[in-house]
Amino acid sequence: MSKGQLQWIIPDGYIPPTSSGQLESHESICVLNLSGEEVTVTVNAFFEDREPLLGMTATVGGQRTHHIRTAHLNVEGKYIPKGVPYAMEVTGSAPIFVQYSRLDSTQAENALMSVMAYPVKE
Repeated sequence: MSKGQLQWIIPDGYIPPTSSGQLESHESICVLNLSGEEVTVTVNAFFEDREPLLGMTATVGGQRTHHIRTAHLNVEGKYIPKGVPYAMEVTGSAPIFVQYSRLDSTQAENALMSVMAYPVKE
């Protein structure tokens, strides 16, 4: 029996546009793959005022975790823009677990948020 889900939704994505101090503002998705096989993770980004970015990929080894910085994801040289609200659909080629985190260091008082993504059950 496989553990996890194939599809996850993160409705509130946002890469902070600036940083202050020593910590860089960023967001990431942490993917846990409990299977023994490598999994391809596909991320689709959806925006309020522009076409989606579809088909950004990363791999997660068998029985491994991978922290994926969303600012590093791209498709055909197009990246998720900083300072623009968006949402994500994360799918795996096999069941996975997905957690979302954002570090906002735009001010001296840093803010860190981390939540589980919403699993879409078949």
